Order: sequence, then structure tokens, then C-alpha cells
Amino acid sequence: MKAKSATKAKPADQPDLFGGSQANAKRAAAAAPIPAPTPANDSKPQPVTRAPQKRAPEKAPAEPARAKKGEYTAADIEVLEGLEPVRRRPGMYVGGTDERALHHLGAEILDNAMDEVVAGHATRIEIELREDGYLAVHDNGRGIPVDPHPKFKNISALEVILTTLHSGGKFGGKAYTTSGGLHGVGASVVNALSSDLTVEVARDGDVWRQTYSRGKPTSKLKKTGAAGRGQRGTTVTFVPDAEIFGKAAAFKAKTLYQMVRAKAYLIKDVELRWKCAPKLLPADGSVPETETIHFERGIEQYLEEALAGRPTYTLKPFAGTAKFEGEGKLEWAVAWPGDEKGFTHSYVNTVPTPQGGSHETGFRSALTRSLRGYADLTGNKKAGQVTAEDLMDGACTMLSLFIPNPQFQGQTKERLGMPEAQRVVESVLKDHFDHWLSGDPLSANKLLEHTIEKADERQRRRDEKEMARASATRKLRLPGKLADCSERRAAGTEIFLVEGDSAGGSAKSARDRKIQAILPLRGKILNVASATADKLRQNQELADLVQALGCGTGAAYDPEKLRYDRVIIMTDADVDGAHIASLLLTFFYREMPRLMREGHLYLAMPPLYRLAQGGNVLYARDDAHKDELMKTAFKGKGKVEISRFKGLGEMPPAQLKETTMDPKKRILLRVVVPSDVDPHEREAHAATSDLVERLMGRKPEARFDFIQERAKFVEEVDV
Repeated sequence: MKAKSATKAKPADQPDLFGGSQANAKRAAAAAPIPAPTPANDSKPQPVTRAPQKRAPEKAPAEPARAKKGEYTAADIEVLEGLEPVRRRPGMYVGGTDERALHHLGAEILDNAMDEVVAGHATRIEIELREDGYLAVHDNGRGIPVDPHPKFKNISALEVILTTLHSGGKFGGKAYTTSGGLHGVGASVVNALSSDLTVEVARDGDVWRQTYSRGKPTSKLKKTGAAGRGQRGTTVTFVPDAEIFGKAAAFKAKTLYQMVRAKAYLIKDVELRWKCAPKLLPADGSVPETETIHFERGIEQYLEEALAGRPTYTLKPFAGTAKFEGEGKLEWAVAWPGDEKGFTHSYVNTVPTPQGGSHETGFRSALTRSLRGYADLTGNKKAGQVTAEDLMDGACTMLSLFIPNPQFQGQTKERLGMPEAQRVVESVLKDHFDHWLSGDPLSANKLLEHTIEKADERQRRRDEKEMARASATRKLRLPGKLADCSERRAAGTEIFLVEGDSAGGSAKSARDRKIQAILPLRGKILNVASATADKLRQNQELADLVQALGCGTGAAYDPEKLRYDRVIIMTDADVDGAHIASLLLTFFYREMPRLMREGHLYLAMPPLYRLAQGGNVLYARDDAHKDELMKTAFKGKGKVEISRFKGLGEMPPAQLKETTMDPKKRILLRVVVPSDVDPHEREAHAATSDLVERLMGRKPEARFDFIQERAKFVEEVDV
């Protein structure tokens, strides 16, 4: 199970309650460096002849004003230069400092190589994971330019690209028409977050080499010799910085291998050569030591492998390619399996967009409009109530878009935000789906009937849900238990699961009564992974939780009956709180896995410490964050009052709201689990299930073995 940050960027006029955190891997908020102003000095006083006069004693030059306690002066303004902003706030550029962010470094370098392929200048990419932890990516493209940059006469273009944010050949559109790297920060960010990086360029018959460490060159650009016959392109070899990602951080062969295979599906003409040190291969044999990866039919071939013979509502998938006027193209493949266990993978210029965006919206809209149009032609009037959700829910979808200058949301590029892309995709795809439906009436009619049935079922569940929620609201308004919200619809509402009546009382006072409900749970709930079915049924706390959510458990789980949009686990920021959270996570993973897969489960991030000095008040999530704030925000500024919260129940409602419950200021982590349907995630799903069983199951010896295996990584024990 993983947790993703689900907090929007904090508005500029609101205080940064958790300010000063360098290690905050889940936040994406940092101030951009501002160049220091240069004082004007374009004139000098001219001598003036005057009659002798008695001169007044000269005043001593005024000293800079010293900041008093709690004051905010020019001395507090810090200017970050070069790549220092990246090292200070890595979360802004790679999404954090966790394992996912570490592998994002490899994705950035691989994307640059793929851009050469998309531009038609490379046909082969080699990826090697070495035994010493270094990752090497080589392409046979044009090679990064090594001649002096026009703006920096004494610096090569290569060094500018690797040491300067927002530099590269993808802004003007001349070197690359469709590329994944658009912000000009990918290579420089990888350089900044690597303890050692070497780049070799074979270009114009020569081979050049330069080394870097933590964003700064450690050698000059040197010509190492003549290039061999046919030798060309760029090779980047690097290792992530342990100061940023932790001493135990390292690339995982399985994650990189899956990333490489996914890229190979997206470009039919590319050959990807994979190589991994034998000692780094997983024991299950899922990753080969060497492999040449090439898929002639691209994403359509991926879809066929994913379906693996599963029956579908149509005779064959709807797949194809369409070129746009000017630059760009769209590739797609979609099928509707009978078991309705689907997935959606979308890409823009080979960059995965797991959060979707404009291209997915256009895709869904085009198919829905086209199916409605087909229904009108065949005289089926029931299709008027069909929505995109009815058609696409349960479908297996692959979508790959290539366009110039795509506008992503954030450097991690997980979502496309371009209304024009939606219009282009919708207009192009609708014609193709119209022809596909009319060319295969048998499949079209079967798909139409299936979609109408889903629409009828959706409407029926919606009506039942309104009635069920109204009755459940009356039943569950119990003293000391559920304090429900006033909003009757589930959209936008959230329920906080808190430990104990004390925390429940504070949360009830701090909540927004319209959209936020509170359910106090007494003590540590039952561990469902080791409990019998009888104990599970008899446990009152879990019964209250299931009744409050209203969606059922196991095979009886019904997402339409879920009474809240977000289910938020809010426990104390200590070891006991973490234990209670793990028990709740185990319950949801075993009893309501679909609730987790569909993104409804979140973890709140309450503070553990309050640090105050005069009017300056900041909150720290843990001891490490507290120590960091003392070294940064409060460094050299006198005595700091530090108070540790004993629990959420000890926090005044105003502070609880400000730090943990206010949607405008809080941090939420969305819990994400691998899918058992997606072929690329099946192994991760099996590993997650095995981990839950080892840690929470009935065999204590499995937990003991797990602790022994990882004891060497423990630096501090919180007892």
C-alpha cells in the first residue's frame, strides 16, 4: 500500500503551518527564487564651490536594523540560486523523496531518450542497472550539443542543460515537435538529486565526457577521443543522493523493468535493450538479466496480453491511429471485458498520466456521443440516459497522445490540463468510432445493450441510495457515535475515523458540519487479518463503522451505497496512533479493497509538536521535522517554546481545524493499492497481499522474521 499526497497547493495568502520542511516528500509547495535587486548607481555627486562654513559634525553611517524578536526584516529573505531550490524542496520537482520519487529520476532520463525516438533521430535505447546501484541510459540519437551556449560564452550547452532550471531544446519547437520534457528541468533535477552523475556524448565524430555531483560540475567538459563507426548519442549514468532519498534507497529492478516495457508499447519503432546486474534481480524470476524489448503493434498488443483470453462484449477491440492536421497523432485501444475488471492507462508524448486529464475526457466524451448517435440511427431511444461512466466503467483502455507543447499540471506530469487537447481528441476519435460501430453491427448492438443496462442499474441504485441515506441518517445519529454531516449527497462529503471520545469531541467542534462527519472508535479495533469470522461479526466498533459507511463488505460491497466521498483515518501522530491506523488499513484492505482502489481512503497528517516564538508559530509532524525547523525557521532567534501534543483530544478545536481538518490548509495522503487486474501491477498486488499477511496475519513467526530482516535499517526506536 502506498500513500499519495492529495492536497491542493496552499493559497498564497494563507500561513504555511508546516513551513521550513526540507524532507516533506508529500508537499508540492515552495517559493520560486527571486533575483536580488541591484541598487541604482548611475550618477555621482559633482563638486560644488561654496563659501567656507562651520561644518556640523558628521553622523556615523546607519547600521542595518537588527531584527527584534518576532520581527520580519530583509535579513529573513533568502535567495536560492542554481539548483539549490531542487535540493531544498525535492517534492516540488519529483513528487517527494520516497521510492516512487526516486524512480521518477530514472523516468526523467528515459523520457529524454524517448523524445529523441519520437523526433525520429534515435531507434535504440539501452538501460542498464549496475551492481553498484548506478543507472545508465544510452540512446543513439543526435547527442546533447557540446558547443558554447550563445548566452554563456564560456559554458557548454551540455553544462547549461544539466545545471540550469528551465533550459533545454524543447521550448521553441524546432528541435522537438512532440516531447515529454517541456519544462526544461528534467535533466537538471536528476543532476541536482544525484550524488554522482556522468554524461558522455558522441557527436560529430568525437566523444565528450563530464562529471557532476549534487548539481555541480566536478570536472570540465573533455574530449576523450574519436567516436567509433556509427557511434552517436548520449549516455547518462547516475546514482541517487542518499542525503535526499535515504541511505537504504536504491533502484528496484522490477520497477525499472516494468517502466521500460511500458515505454516499448508506446513506440512501435523503438528497440529497448534491458540489462541488470544478476545480484539485483528479484528472486521470483520476474525480471530477466538481459532482454531486447520491441512490440510491433504497440498498445494494441499490450491490450491483447492484458485481456489474456477473457471474453469481451465486442468481437475485437476498438483500436487505431489518427494523425492530426499539422503535428501530432493519437493512438488508442479499448475493449469491454465481460467480468468488467478494467483499467485505464493514458500517456502524453510517452509520459504516463495516471490522473488522466483533458485527453481522457475527450476520449470518453467521443465514445459516448458516438454510441448515442448510433442508438438514434437504430431507433433505440433508451440511450439518451447513457453517460460516459456507464460506457467506460469496467473497460480496458489504452490511450497515447502525441502533441506539441502539452500543458501538464506540475513537474511530475501526472495530469494533462489542455481544453484544446480535449476538443482535438474528441473530434478525431468520434468519426473513427462511428465507422467502427457501423462496420460491426453485432458488436455495436451488444455494447449498446450492455451500456443501457448499466445506465438503468445506475439510476436504480441512485434512487435507492437517496432513500437509504435518509433512513440511515436517522438511525445513526447516536450520542457518542456518528456525528453525521448535513449534506445528503455523498459527493464532496467526508467522514473522519478518530480514536476515542476525547478526540471525537475535539473533531466535532472543529469540523465543517455541512460536509464533515465524525465517527469515534474506542481503542484499538480488531485485527481482521488474524480474527475469525465470528469475532468479526461480533465486534461492535467495526459494526458501527460498516453501518456508518453503508456500502457493505466483501462480496456484498456496493460502491453506489458508500455514503461519503472520502474516508479519512485521523489518529494521533505517535506509535499508538500508527498502530490503530495500520489496523484500520488492514480492515479496509481485507473487507473493502474496492474502496481503496477507487481512491476513497485517506490518512490525515496531524502534527506532533507546536513550536512558538513570539508571533511565529509552526507545527512539526515528527521529531525529524521538529529538529529541521529548529535549524532553519528558528535558527539563532532565541528561545523557542516547544509543546508536544499528547493526542488529538488534547488539541484545541481551533488548532485541530487549522492543522488537520481544514481542506484549505491540511495535508491528506491518499492510500493507493496495486490492481489485481492490470498485468503490470499483478505482481505488486501479490506482494502487497503477502506483506499484509506477514505483518498482520495469524503467524507471529512471520512478523518476527520480518523484524529481524529489517532491524539493521532501524536508526531510532520510539518507545
